[in-house]
Amino acid sequence: MELFFFCVAALIAGYFIYGTFVDRVFGPNPARAVPSQALRDGVDYEPMGNKRVYLIQLLNIAGLGPIFGPILGALYGPDALIWIVIGCIFGGGVHDYFSGMLSVRANGASVPNVVGQHLGNGFKQFMNVFAIILLLLVGVVFVLGPARLLGSMTGMAAMAWVGIIFAYYFLATILPVNKIIGRLYPVFGALLAFMSIGLTVAFCFSDQFDFYPVMTLENTHPTDLPMWPLMFITIACGAISGFHATQSPLMARCIRNERAGKQIFYGAMIGEGVIALVWATLGLSFYQNADALNAALAEGGPGYVVHEVSTTLLGGGIGGILAILGVVILPITSGDTAFRSARLIIAEYVKLPQQLVVKRLLVAVPLFAVGIAVSQADFAVIWRYFGWANQTLAAVMLWAAAAYLLRERKLHWIATIPAAFMTAVTVSFLAYAEIGFGLSIDIATAIGIGGAVVALVAFFSLVRPKAGVSLGKAAKA
Repeated sequence: MELFFFCVAALIAGYFIYGTFVDRVFGPNPARAVPSQALRDGVDYEPMGNKRVYLIQLLNIAGLGPIFGPILGALYGPDALIWIVIGCIFGGGVHDYFSGMLSVRANGASVPNVVGQHLGNGFKQFMNVFAIILLLLVGVVFVLGPARLLGSMTGMAAMAWVGIIFAYYFLATILPVNKIIGRLYPVFGALLAFMSIGLTVAFCFSDQFDFYPVMTLENTHPTDLPMWPLMFITIACGAISGFHATQSPLMARCIRNERAGKQIFYGAMIGEGVIALVWATLGLSFYQNADALNAALAEGGPGYVVHEVSTTLLGGGIGGILAILGVVILPITSGDTAFRSARLIIAEYVKLPQQLVVKRLLVAVPLFAVGIAVSQADFAVIWRYFGWANQTLAAVMLWAAAAYLLRERKLHWIATIPAAFMTAVTVSFLAYAEIGFGLSIDIATAIGIGGAVVALVAFFSLVRPKAGVSLGKAAKA
């Protein structure tokens, strides 16, 4: 038990200590006009209070990832907890903060334009395609996952739920941000809090289970899959996730002051890290060992684990149902904003203003037509690429943040180090995995480290600090 609460305390301390440090390095300007003021249109650019924006940001980024990923990551043992804490504080928090604040400074621009501004037009065009594919994949998966769970709970056909969820997604994509998202998400946030806190309290007071029955830093994966780089791909949301870079600009258009950036962007990542800790702990502790957890996963995947844990700890009545609904609400509140983000990225690319509903429909209708078509296909193989694609996007966003900081003569290492690390992770994974080149882990690791070194050399060769700006002045900016 002590280890769990130590990890939670470490995340909270990370927010107040390292989050404050990152915020000071960036240098928010409370007197600077934010996009919600300068470009207010009542649709996507709409000022909202900090608490509401925080809850929306948290629910945007916290889909199935911080639940399913940590459950799968628990197969590797307690090392999963270490990665969640360190990754969240030094990787995910930095990534989410800069993906949000650089968007604020770019008038609420989506991630391709933010990346393009700092890494060049080639990366911008790459990210336009890459981000849309990723968002479509996320949106579709976050239809099918909840639909299956709802179908099993209600007896209604899963495809009927697919239609209902797609209808909701469509409305949430085209209506002003404060009509559905701004009103429903605070309620969903309470449900999320119940799920996380309720399960934690129930587990603490249960006499059937012990926290972390297998305490070892050795790799406990039943099939001997290597921890490097697979664990760092498996546990994305809750540690660091490129999907968040597509979501942060949504709230960059809604914050009222740059001072709110730390609370909303870095803080929501810390909140997601706590959720990930809860589910990694449940995966490590509800089952006696990795073999038992693996058997449960073989029975019905992470969804089966969620159902078994929730109904056992909170009962099959209202407690268990609410906990399971929390797992339904989480992906839905990321799926709707995935499609909304895709609409805005496409609109920015074709330079189509979105104030009028007819122009929103011009983008949304074909977008959803593609999404519905993809949902009918067997994309199991494609989904295997999601983890790699997600972390690759995170690495690119971190390189963009590092480029911004270096040009401004600020402490770029807070972004450069995690960018290099995630580059090594993604290159190693692509070299090792069967969906990639299928090389041995030693060769793949060497290639991954080499890729990170090449990226660092290219970074320092191509990015130059602005002339005439001293480090002292930049630190005060």
